Amino acid sequence: MGLPAKDRIIASPLAKRMAEQKGVDLRLITGSGPNGRIVRADVESADVGRLSLVAAPITGETPYDAIPNSGMRKTIAKRLSESKQTVPHFYLSVDCEIDELLALRVAAHETSGSKISVNDCVIRAVALALKKVPDANASWTNDAILRYRRADISVAVATPSGLITPIIKGAETKSLAAISAEMKDLAARAKDGKLRPDEYQGGGFTISNLGMFGVRDFAAIINPPQACILAVGAGEQRPVVKNGQLAVATVMPCTLSVDHRAVDGAVGAQFLAAFKTLIEKPYGLVV
Repeated sequence: MGLPAKDRIIASPLAKRMAEQKGVDLRLITGSGPNGRIVRADVESADVGRLSLVAAPITGETPYDAIPNSGMRKTIAKRLSESKQTVPHFYLSVDCEIDELLALRVAAHETSGSKISVNDCVIRAVALALKKVPDANASWTNDAILRYRRADISVAVATPSGLITPIIKGAETKSLAAISAEMKDLAARAKDGKLRPDEYQGGGFTISNLGMFGVRDFAAIINPPQACILAVGAGEQRPVVKNGQLAVATVMPCTLSVDHRAVDGAVGAQFLAAFKTLIEKPYGLVV
């Protein structure tokens, strides 16, 4: 069923294309062509700032704001759509008890003044787990599976323009303090739009941590051409059973999204087991 005649937008194909490129809402333009047809000149003379953000109610519809998509947002949408549609994802989850990790953070701060975050520890643990299970540090191509020789860890950072993934290169060779300092610098410059392309393009494995927002658990979309992304949820106190006795532990859920073409289920499970051990026995992160 078509729109009622009064609701139809009469515009030339060129005017429609120009309006889409400029983010202009054609329904707010008065056409100067025959029968009120919107033509190129009408779009060219439109007040983009006023007509691209629609705040007033539109008859028969819910009021909305039309926010023009940035180049970064369009690139993110294209890459994630392709990933979800073409990459055969599977998911593996573990619960990590992090009480010893939290104690380690306190001890590091008291002895050296270092403000190590849980995310810094996750980065280091992922890097060392990839060293133990190198088959998980991979990408798929039609001709070969690429297995990376070092752990370049991409870390998802939210910015006003969209999501960006600055990279801690060779994270398995860096201390927690070094990772912490580098991550703070990369995140700050990412939010200011000051990263160099080589600082966010590439990487072999991605971490997406929403725990600081109170998100309990989630499954992330793989960041192609990488084969794995680890989604980290919030640590929260839960009842657990230890040695047949009920106890309380701080538990952090983690879900690994995996490209089945490059990484098999057993490899993904081995990686998560190595990661869980490093998180739960965190003194391995400081040696």
